Amino acid sequence: MTDLPTDPSLASLVDRANLDRTAMHRHLAHGFAGADDGEFYLEYRQTEALVFDNGRLKQATFDTSQGFGLRAVKGEAVGYAHASDLSDQALARAADAVSAVRGGYSGTYAQAPTRTNVRLYGDENPLAAPGFDAKVRLLETIDAYARAKDARVRQVSVSLGATWQVVEILRADGETYRDIRPLVRVNVSVVAGDGDRQETGSYGFGGREAYARFIETDAWHNAADEAVRQALTNLDAVAAPAGEMDVVLGPGWPGVMLHEAVGHGLEGDFNRKRTSAFAGLMGQRVAAPGVTVVDDGTMSLRRGSLTIDDEGTPTNRTVLIEDGILVGYMQDRQNARLMNMRPTGNGRRQSYAHVPMPRMTNTYMLAGERDPGEILSSVKNGIYAVSFGGGQVDITSGKFVFQCTEAYRLENGKVGAPIKGAMLIGNGPDALTRVSMIGNDLELDEGIGTCGKNGQGVPVGVGQPTLRLDRITVGGTG
Repeated sequence: MTDLPTDPSLASLVDRANLDRTAMHRHLAHGFAGADDGEFYLEYRQTEALVFDNGRLKQATFDTSQGFGLRAVKGEAVGYAHASDLSDQALARAADAVSAVRGGYSGTYAQAPTRTNVRLYGDENPLAAPGFDAKVRLLETIDAYARAKDARVRQVSVSLGATWQVVEILRADGETYRDIRPLVRVNVSVVAGDGDRQETGSYGFGGREAYARFIETDAWHNAADEAVRQALTNLDAVAAPAGEMDVVLGPGWPGVMLHEAVGHGLEGDFNRKRTSAFAGLMGQRVAAPGVTVVDDGTMSLRRGSLTIDDEGTPTNRTVLIEDGILVGYMQDRQNARLMNMRPTGNGRRQSYAHVPMPRMTNTYMLAGERDPGEILSSVKNGIYAVSFGGGQVDITSGKFVFQCTEAYRLENGKVGAPIKGAMLIGNGPDALTRVSMIGNDLELDEGIGTCGKNGQGVPVGVGQPTLRLDRITVGGTG
């Protein structure tokens, strides 16, 4: 695991694959002939994952992958072929396959994406340092620290993960785009027990940089402390109430509910196909006054950020909802063209084996003016949701169900006992109209989000300030 292949950042991926450029351009011309748009997407990726569980190193994996995806777009039709074999023969077969979408139509190839000289992250390979032995020792140290925090800690799982990705995007017009993307994540999970009862807690953090900042002692101490605190808090939790009540959402990670229940509905493809609950509502009020939601891929070092998206378009700060009014969608190139809008730099894919589509980057709600303490004290009967786990959302209807992993009873303006088993049930567009107070404490998550759509997963960020939502259905066990 310590011997890394020749650094692909030093040379074009085309040259590293020993592709004959003359033959390559001939195949690309054949594949793109008559198409409206498309690209030749090359990717080189190194990935590692180390998991320390039950007092021992349970998993240590290292993977190197490379390949290409060739896409031709004509109207709503897409031809896509991919291969891990970077050879002239594989490219020729791919060009034959995608050329079928032209259907005899002689199109005008779309204008190339604009360029940017902005760099949102460095190109350092996080897999290179620290070495494997040092990483294992760190995992052992975190495990021992978490176990020593409290005698009720029964199980600890600590993981490190990193990816180093190099992408190169070639277009039929000769334009080439390139990006080198680091990504790391550290996670600590704890099981605490008291008699027959056991509860869990977890904390993770990461971003588009090397490991250095995340493996500092203060950083992992905080992660382990938070995981233990959450598990012990849940040990004292009582059954959650059920019914319609006011809900206060904490800042930061609870923005995942905004991401799922609202964000997906603002992606261009769902609106073009009119399968989103927000379809046809551009310029109309879809949220309470004061609610402004943005998707911002331009934030330095953030997990969801990209210098360019997977079509070569620079990412943007895209305002989606402004003061409650729907003003924008997240767009890739194809949907933007079909909707007569501009691309917003949200064309993303999981890997070379996947076709790009409109996806979120860092999606969050802007801060308001209320003090968080004022928001909590305003609730007579409700719950305070600090952290969420899994959830389910229907994009077409906007209906959602979210499980709270840390939540508290709110009675007469006071934060009371922790509660267990709380589920928030509602409708995304409707929930936005129920926002009655917006805190001044906007926080972004710690860099742990992965978003799934159509079988593809990509890293994302979420965030929000403290929010009060009036009369939300809470499913509980009490």
